Amino acid sequence: MSETGNRLRIPDLAGKAVLVTGSSTGIGAAVARAFGAQRMRVAVHGFSHGEEAAAVAADIAHSGGTAVVLRGNVRSREECTALVRQAHDAFGRLDILVNNAGGVVERQPIRDVEDDLYDAVTELNARSVFACSRAALPFMEAQGGGCIISTTSLAARNGGGGRSVLYAASKAFVSTFTRGLAKEVARFNIRVNAVAPGVIDKPGKGSTTPPHQLEASLRQTPMRRMGTVEECTGAYLYLASQELSGFVTGQILEVNGGLLMP
Repeated sequence: MSETGNRLRIPDLAGKAVLVTGSSTGIGAAVARAFGAQRMRVAVHGFSHGEEAAAVAADIAHSGGTAVVLRGNVRSREECTALVRQAHDAFGRLDILVNNAGGVVERQPIRDVEDDLYDAVTELNARSVFACSRAALPFMEAQGGGCIISTTSLAARNGGGGRSVLYAASKAFVSTFTRGLAKEVARFNIRVNAVAPGVIDKPGKGSTTPPHQLEASLRQTPMRRMGTVEECTGAYLYLASQELSGFVTGQILEVNGGLLMP
């Protein structure tokens, strides 16, 4: 690990190929930019934010990395498979998969949840992680190893805030899937971990979290503030680096300002 100017360099990440789903905005965009700053080859993924994805790719190129922009609806198993294949084809390999795409979608008490909302939440948060990971495994096995990092949530452990049971449950799937898959693929030199952000200041936060609920969460957070998307990136860099975390697998790394401690 070295430092050039004011930017931290992690030498073993340079040149590696990574796909970050949901990387046009929010945590995913910050992670994609952080990988680009390590001079990695980054597949930036978006679905409904094409201009934002292009801006992330431009920032990656400006910082010394290489980027391609891919579009796909990760609620579809077929499009997940195609997305992973396109990322692999773009760079000739896929060293790291970051399953970041996800979201609350809509807050509803369970008694009012229609089947369409159930499908939307679980497909976006749970099935996408399964489908993208399944598609990536053959490539990683064939090249002798790889790394999968998924974005779960503090909600996976505490059941989520008001009217977000489905979101919390889908993220609990991600956490359990991470641990189980880590056991299954360790023999192929593939590490599988996850990052669990807490209350993070990102685009659209106000539209999915009511102000009173946000205020209550901040009162319970020892650091008494929201985290930034940039403060999440170090966890992904650490887990992506074989040099830094080569003996780390099946772990959920909490980034929540102390709101919930293991």
